Amino acid sequence: MKPDRVAAPIPARAGIGLRAEHYREVTDSLPPVGWLEAHSENYFGDGGTPLDYLERAREDYPISLHGVGLSLGSCDPLNRQHLEKLKSLIQRFEPGLVSDHLSWSSVDGSYFNDLLPLPYTEEALSLIAERVQQAQDYLGRELLIENPSSYLQYAHSTIPEWEFLAEVARIAGCGILLDINNIHVSATNHGYDPQQYLRAIPADKVREMHLAGFTVNHYPEGNILIDTHNAPVADDVWALYRQAVERLGSFPTLIEWDTDLPPLQVLLDEARQADKIMETTHALVA
Repeated sequence: MKPDRVAAPIPARAGIGLRAEHYREVTDSLPPVGWLEAHSENYFGDGGTPLDYLERAREDYPISLHGVGLSLGSCDPLNRQHLEKLKSLIQRFEPGLVSDHLSWSSVDGSYFNDLLPLPYTEEALSLIAERVQQAQDYLGRELLIENPSSYLQYAHSTIPEWEFLAEVARIAGCGILLDINNIHVSATNHGYDPQQYLRAIPADKVREMHLAGFTVNHYPEGNILIDTHNAPVADDVWALYRQAVERLGSFPTLIEWDTDLPPLQVLLDEARQADKIMETTHALVA
């Protein structure tokens, strides 16, 4: 960590992900976005090109670190090596926000390449809240927990997801990363009202929002939405985002696009649309 580096707050503006395909263009052209997101695990190495570009980007932008590997919903002990690498990355880059997911991805030390859903029960609530607290204590800072996209539900779940997420934030003292696309995907797949989800989220716990594209898979039994992060934000998601901003306020908002990456300008145009929604919503409120 450079001695004069301090944590840079993430502004209530749109940001984009710092992805390898756009490393050079972003750091050379310095596009007009509010901040950049980096996937934590991509920078766990001791050196190399990714860290070099993240260093360059951090000189000009606030950074958020978004992880997929803490497996907070697992019954396994927290992975101390993973936490050590994440803490080192935090100390080096002083990100404005650090986040992971309301999910699990490991059992008995074996890891999966998926963010798997939790049963929403009192037992699971106690488990994940305790693990979030442990992770925050070790890292010495607040974690944001992101709501998942889901394609199945546990029959023995007793707590709606929106209430479960709000309770995790209350008990663990963590923040919420509210993924608007995931709300739309899961609400469509399971047939619940996305407005009910928004009404249950405490605005004082929200720190960040995500927007992304999805894919529709067609089956004889019906369609299912998959959170693929490989397409523009859908009109229904933009509409839900506007409603979220009206109800909860403006927050740092990421345009999340991870596969089939388009030209950088496409991401910048999406970010500009998110900024416009935040600006016009504030103007209407004022």
